[in-house]
Amino acid sequence: MINIMIQLSKYVIIVLMAAYTFSCFSIFTRNYEDEEKRVLIRQDVLLFLLQFIAFVSMYLAADDMRILFLYAALAAVLLAVILLYNFIYPNVSRLVVNNMCMLITAGMIMITRLSSDNEAPYGTAIRQLIFVVLGILFGLVVPILIRKLTFLDKWTYIYAGAGGAALLAVALFASLSGGAKLGFEIMGINIQPSEFVKILFVFFVASSLNRSTEFKNIVVTTAIAAAHVLILVISTDLGAALIFFVVYLVMLYVATRQPLYAVAGLGAGVLAAIVGYHLFGHIQVRVEAWQDPIGTYSGSGYQVAQSLFAIGTGSWFGTGLFQGQPDTIPVAETDFIFSAITEELGVIFGLCIILICVSCYVMFLNIAMELHERFYKYVALGLGTCYIFQVFLQVGGVTKFIPSTGMTLPFVSYGGSSMLSTMIMFGIIQGLYIVREDEEEKLEKEKEDRDGLGRAAARKAAKNRPKGRPKFEEVPKQRSRKKQGARPK
Repeated sequence: MINIMIQLSKYVIIVLMAAYTFSCFSIFTRNYEDEEKRVLIRQDVLLFLLQFIAFVSMYLAADDMRILFLYAALAAVLLAVILLYNFIYPNVSRLVVNNMCMLITAGMIMITRLSSDNEAPYGTAIRQLIFVVLGILFGLVVPILIRKLTFLDKWTYIYAGAGGAALLAVALFASLSGGAKLGFEIMGINIQPSEFVKILFVFFVASSLNRSTEFKNIVVTTAIAAAHVLILVISTDLGAALIFFVVYLVMLYVATRQPLYAVAGLGAGVLAAIVGYHLFGHIQVRVEAWQDPIGTYSGSGYQVAQSLFAIGTGSWFGTGLFQGQPDTIPVAETDFIFSAITEELGVIFGLCIILICVSCYVMFLNIAMELHERFYKYVALGLGTCYIFQVFLQVGGVTKFIPSTGMTLPFVSYGGSSMLSTMIMFGIIQGLYIVREDEEEKLEKEKEDRDGLGRAAARKAAKNRPKGRPKFEEVPKQRSRKKQGARPK
């Protein structure tokens, strides 16, 4: 009976996820605020209903009360997030808040399932929930800082210096982990500075390009950006290096509108990839695993092969929670969590996760296009590109579309640095959304002031105009001026 309920629950979860994903894009077609509110409330209902069914299904399968305690804590945290954002920042993008909560839910469901077999059951899920709470605290503070700190575009070289120093410290002093130097372990928690430096990097590029797009400044900016990428390559943190490179290239092209810069950047990137392949054995191993994971199954291809087996086993609808073997995938909680999700919840559920990420990116671009301040435009574009390209690297790596880069899936994968940095990133985007609202209110007020002055001037002119009908000869003059395209006073 329990197996039947678990099998039925997976279909319900997929339907709820598909309905939520559809609403993410349908909201862009709503023309009225009341319609948007109804869609957003519907999203909240779908979110908490999906969460309830998934955790109850896991409880039935594992018969462990700790799963229900985790569910209650997660539901309380996410409900607090939605209410606090509505209370503190009524002008934020509710779609971004809901998407953030849905991605966290998807990640917590799978992390809870995977951590049930650990030596300390559910310890990983509890730590992830703590990271979520800490990230929310940062996410609630950041928007007001973005709104109040109007001098952020002046710290060009402070961003570059702080980011470069952090990456250099990792390259020099960090220990190897999985063939790469990623960060430091402090009190049992791994901290990856590159997750936070990518935000500083976006602010540096935005500030520099906002100041000038002349060739001399572009050369200096490119040299500093290349230094960041080079340090990451030396640390063999290839995923982060790719993100920095692509983000800079996109921001440079949008700021300058020069195709030559984009072509030159792509050429330099291809050349650097070829050189890196011949210099670093770590890169060769990953390319070998990508080319033939089955042939190298006993060695470098084991991770990718297990990932593909999991996706194939799950097929469209998944095996059901606790009905698959996602724990056989190496580092399933972090690098390969997308494969674990698709095995037990299905490829349709995985595609919905990707589409939710895409809807976040569309919202980021929408905010970037509507901002009037160039610096803020570049920041929104850079953070959006950083986010969606990281999603591409993670999903592309586990599906053998590209070589695996070891990147996490934002909000879904386990990890404190990833969770905190993504929360800060989304907090910045929400701050820019508020700035956009402030700009629109300011423009509307200026328009009203101009209209008010115009009406006052018209009333004054009418009051001083002599009584009586205007002379006949004045009328043709006015008509002739309109006919020639002159703007009437």
